[in-house]
Amino acid sequence: MGNGNGEGSLRPQDCKPRCSYRCSATSHRKPCMFFCQKCCAKCLCVPPGTYGNKEVCPCYNNWKTKEGNPKCP
Repeated sequence: MGNGNGEGSLRPQDCKPRCSYRCSATSHRKPCMFFCQKCCAKCLCVPPGTYGNKEVCPCYNNWKTKEGNPKCP
């Protein structure tokens, strides 16, 4: 893999820079970073781009809150 896309392709130290980019377009940067890093630590994947593309990371995409909303930004 090596391109950083796809489930389990990241190393834990890759999460923060990936999430920084992922959350760069939101006005809710703090919660976005918190949840993105939590999701990345579990899934070792962050979808490409600043939103959408979650099909690239099924673990990230399918992790829901108790209310059934997406947990990962």
